[in-house]
Amino acid sequence: MARLISPIVATQFTIFFIVSFFAINLVVGDDGFARTMDRKLFGMKKEKLSHFRLYWHDIVSGRNPSSVTVTAPANNSLTGFGMIRTIDNPLTMGPELSSKMMGKAQGFYSFASQEGIGLLMAMNFAFTEGKYNGSTITILGMDSVFSEVRDMPVVGGSGLFRFGRGYVQARTHWLDHSTKDAIVQYDCYVLHY
Repeated sequence: MARLISPIVATQFTIFFIVSFFAINLVVGDDGFARTMDRKLFGMKKEKLSHFRLYWHDIVSGRNPSSVTVTAPANNSLTGFGMIRTIDNPLTMGPELSSKMMGKAQGFYSFASQEGIGLLMAMNFAFTEGKYNGSTITILGMDSVFSEVRDMPVVGGSGLFRFGRGYVQARTHWLDHSTKDAIVQYDCYVLHY
């Protein structure tokens, strides 16, 4: 004859399942996919706003360009529509290429407008100097090149810019129309912890 489970074991078994059920709901959350977490667990304290000014050197010409064409424009487009350039552009403190290098702009830009020169910018500013050494911010947005000031969003970051968000303002400092080399001033405004 089969033995019946003792009342003590049955009670322990029931308590175990109830505690497990609540523990799983605490960790997983209501929908089983996401949960709310305390930001202090990630070392996030008070949010701060940082501003810095950098100069982005897009060197298309010469023997060692920092901007290389990956695809040519579609159908000999007058606006360059369809062209993609991969970049590893120097970021400096001043407009001269010889000024202190603060990092690199790494990513690509695509000529994304058929009616004007509009670039889809997708790049990381990877810092190599100062307190932000090893940190990045990620910029993703439209750059209407011939506008005096262009706003683009900062959509994230790493290192000291984890959970970063904000925007950059780009202003053309210098452009060589024959070589297409350019220096662009970037004012970066980033909220981070």
